[in-house]
Amino acid sequence: MKGKSMETENRKTIVVTGGSDGIGAAAARALVKEGHRVILVGRNPEKTARVAGELGVPYHLSDYARLSDVVRLAEELNAYEKIDVLANNAGGAQKERKLTGDGFERTFQINVLAQFLLTRLLIDKLAASNATVIQTASIAANLFGADFDPADPESERDYTPFRAYGRAKLGDILFTRELQRRYGDRGISAVAFEPGVVRTNFGSEASAFVNFCYHTPLKYLFTISPEKSARRLTRLALGAPGADFTPGEVYSYKKPLRLKFRDPDGSAAASLWSACETRLKDFL
Repeated sequence: MKGKSMETENRKTIVVTGGSDGIGAAAARALVKEGHRVILVGRNPEKTARVAGELGVPYHLSDYARLSDVVRLAEELNAYEKIDVLANNAGGAQKERKLTGDGFERTFQINVLAQFLLTRLLIDKLAASNATVIQTASIAANLFGADFDPADPESERDYTPFRAYGRAKLGDILFTRELQRRYGDRGISAVAFEPGVVRTNFGSEASAFVNFCYHTPLKYLFTISPEKSARRLTRLALGAPGADFTPGEVYSYKKPLRLKFRDPDGSAAASLWSACETRLKDFL
């Protein structure tokens, strides 16, 4: 049943981060149209307020380059009665290696650490809600992240923008697996998805060739719209764990994505989790 006539018990409360533009905004529009309650999170005050106003939904602001913002965001979100879905969609790529004010490599903090922190600070609420936690990954995890070293998650040794982003997106996938292993028995269902190369203000990270195409009229041949990509997120947000998707898996649309990075015993995922906990010990 769609729209305002949706019965209350079928109406999900869905937090969408990175919701001011691109995939996040498109997913929020689709989910509101289906009658669900969306809570929007964005970094840019004007853009976030504009999308939230258009949809008539509440919104919160958070800059993931400041971990204190993430702590405040978690406090605000914990005030809601329930969270059925947490869509960790915020992210970004950098042109050069920079540290945030918190002292961490910026790409790693925005894509991995901040989302790890938010999820951990919401973990009791998510467990009580039997929530689905969705990570927006990227094909960059295969193209540039296959040499990921859990002992060097911030790419101190051989940084390039592509490598840092690819490794961060692989980190999101490993986080998904470890989150499911640690908290699946408490009712959380973790899943990740690869959104495709999307026509957004974010830009293209897939390869030098696709990057070239993205900044020319050819981008319309090699990229997909945010609306089409958002279907991958909404399918997971509204899907039933175990029936519509396998918890702990990463999907490329409806099929599991085969990763080049091998972690058969889960040791790399566990090591990354520990590395995040160590870095965030003052916030957890």
